[in-house]
Amino acid sequence: MLRIIRSSLTALVLLAAALSAAPKKVVQPKEFPTGRPFSPAILAGDTLYVSGNIGSDLKTGKIPESFEDEVKLCLENIGILLKAGGMSYRDVVSVQVYLTDMDQFKQMNAVYLTFFKSEPRPTRTTVGVTKLAGGAHAEITVTAKK
Repeated sequence: MLRIIRSSLTALVLLAAALSAAPKKVVQPKEFPTGRPFSPAILAGDTLYVSGNIGSDLKTGKIPESFEDEVKLCLENIGILLKAGGMSYRDVVSVQVYLTDMDQFKQMNAVYLTFFKSEPRPTRTTVGVTKLAGGAHAEITVTAKK
């Protein structure tokens, strides 16, 4: 009897491990540049991991002059990735924000709240950094789950 229980338990553990090892799928919307050394987003099972995004125009690479417009564009770009992964801002569970000037936190937060309007809002970490790629003032990454 103990052998049967142990065998069944082993089978359940192996099944759980196989199910949790979901294949990874690159999410590469046509709007996003290719040839970068990272994927814009990875869908693993029902979880979408979005790479850090700066608020640059996807065609020209230019960053808006206004900080608020930069954050808005950054979150719009993330929205493209969420949609391509079959998700929306409502599916976001965690957000990481990197700012080169923590004095701009209030402006960032005002724009952020226009994208994450309803409760429960995702968890969030905001960190001040010295410098970001491309001369950006903000970089944001998210994790979403269906």
